Amino acid sequence: MNKNKAITIGAFTVEPGCRETAQFPLPELYTHAPTTMPVEIINGKQAGPVLLITSCIHGDEINGIEIIRRLLTHKTLNTLKGTLILIPVVNVFGFVAQSRYLPDRRDLNRSFPGSAKGSMAGRLANLITAEILPHCSHVIDLHTGAIDRENLPQIRASLNTENTELQDLALSFQAPVVLDAVLREGTFRKCAHEMGTPTLVYEAGEALRFDEVSIRAGVTGVLNVLSHLGMIRKRTQGRSHSPVVAKGSSWVRASQSGVLRSLVALGARVKSGETLAYVSDPIGHDEEAIISPAAGIVIGRARLPLVHEGEAVFHIARFSQTGNAAEQVESFQDEFDPVNGTSDSDEPPLVG
Repeated sequence: MNKNKAITIGAFTVEPGCRETAQFPLPELYTHAPTTMPVEIINGKQAGPVLLITSCIHGDEINGIEIIRRLLTHKTLNTLKGTLILIPVVNVFGFVAQSRYLPDRRDLNRSFPGSAKGSMAGRLANLITAEILPHCSHVIDLHTGAIDRENLPQIRASLNTENTELQDLALSFQAPVVLDAVLREGTFRKCAHEMGTPTLVYEAGEALRFDEVSIRAGVTGVLNVLSHLGMIRKRTQGRSHSPVVAKGSSWVRASQSGVLRSLVALGARVKSGETLAYVSDPIGHDEEAIISPAAGIVIGRARLPLVHEGEAVFHIARFSQTGNAAEQVESFQDEFDPVNGTSDSDEPPLVG
């Protein structure tokens, strides 16, 4: 047995076999009241990978908070190999304000790697980049859709590389869909990638809402990754679905402003040329159909039935075998439906 070592992050040291909640200081409020970012550090007795799990980089994307809370109650963490670092609320200021952004109106997920002398967003990004990320061997970043937009549970990663480890990691999560997503400038994922740290983004649900299926799938997915990395015991493969990798994806946009009447649900299989929705004025005049440009699966959609011209309404993922992808998505939804009682947690299901 390889014994683990103490881990020191900033001013906090956690010995092997110990667990600590570290409070990292952030800029003070206008009143000079102190503000901190809570970081949970679980340092296993045995050596192993160091997995960082972050949530709420966008302050209104709260599903990840519940995923982390449930994960921390899981008994398998008592025999953890390696180290688990969890930050349930990265963007503390946005979270308190129920806002995606920081008080300086900057998007934290476009501010990495940041700067110690930069903007508020830059300084917070720098804290993560300089103090926490160098200790980590792997990262899972938990996200949701924006306000009034919902995402089917999915993993986003850069698969068009020679890094087979990242693809294996993405598949091990067992989300129904894996999307090969480009690295965007300023994102946490790109920053971690450039530091050589394999990083997954889990997208599921919508902002300012708890979604039970997304939360259950998130907890199970993180445990699957922990098992894949050898940080917890090998998990039995009782699931009925397998992840499918999308060939690509595209947003379908509203051709005019008006009242939207959607005809397809999240996770639905659609055909090329199929009518996805209608847009008209409030009386029903000047009606236009929104048509799917390709066959695929709806992995994201707008929930608000009021749209402006050019607004993204449906996110369609394309697959080499759309029928197989649809079957896997349906199996996933059945598996994590609270009615079926499938869960890696004893928590009662949340009702939205």
